[in-house]
Amino acid sequence: MTTPLKSAQRTAYLNKGLGKAAPKGETFGMNDEPILRTNQRVYDAMAARRDPLCRPATDEEFAQPLRAIDQAGWLGESIVGQRVLCLAAGGGRQSSLYAAAGAEVTVVDLSGAMLDLDRQVAAARGFSLRILQTSMTDLSGLNDGEFDIVIQPVSTCYVPSVGPVFAEVARVLRQGGLYISQHKQPVSLQAGMETLHGGHYPLRHRYYRDTPVPPPDTSSAAAKRLREQGAVEFLHRWEELIGGMCRCGFVIEDLIEPLHAKPDMPPGSFADRATFAPPYVRIKARRQCRGTNDSSPHTARKLIL
Repeated sequence: MTTPLKSAQRTAYLNKGLGKAAPKGETFGMNDEPILRTNQRVYDAMAARRDPLCRPATDEEFAQPLRAIDQAGWLGESIVGQRVLCLAAGGGRQSSLYAAAGAEVTVVDLSGAMLDLDRQVAAARGFSLRILQTSMTDLSGLNDGEFDIVIQPVSTCYVPSVGPVFAEVARVLRQGGLYISQHKQPVSLQAGMETLHGGHYPLRHRYYRDTPVPPPDTSSAAAKRLREQGAVEFLHRWEELIGGMCRCGFVIEDLIEPLHAKPDMPPGSFADRATFAPPYVRIKARRQCRGTNDSSPHTARKLIL
């Protein structure tokens, strides 16, 4: 069973006010509408062809859902009754696994086709979900402090600025709540897909940039796995990822780099490239409680090295 939000709350993203206020130094406005349109089309197409990112969990994973979704042990022994937001997480996998673990799940995604997969899996498994189609930068259909946990798989690379995302997550997450997110590492977006002489991967793209990262110049299996064909992607620097969370009132509790590197793999393969440029980072952050050293966008102090 899926429960859509009221029509006034689930208005399609193109009709929403994308020019809402953002933390100082961050912008996300109507000029970014073409980016949203493009990335929505890419993910709609991925859902239609049942891309590997859109495959539901297996029966074995549903038998032990908490193990499947939390290999690092960050969620504790149980999330039964916890209010979980699966942010930018459509595709039929994340939402149903969290529901199987006993959580009250809301899933948000820009792609209606991706959310249809969530509806299908939930119906087949008998789970209840709440579904909202919108951009990750505009969660105005959700209430302040509504969630205990926010889960966000790799997706921040599809928006020009991460500040508005973190600000919205901080708003809908209760004080003391947990934010677990995964991101594409900057160096992975900088590095080329093919090796040079000597087996090394060149840094092809600038670290300091405010324009999209150019698409790969190869259609290798590694390129297809690392970059979604046709999507508009942005590199977010470490100070924007880690510092951005801190400035929105989060404390970083842990950070891991999922291991994809394997020795003695062919040059140009996903696993070989990962030995030089780790593709992803997963971050565990907690929303500060009032009375602590609040690092909101209005009160943050910057450390310049």
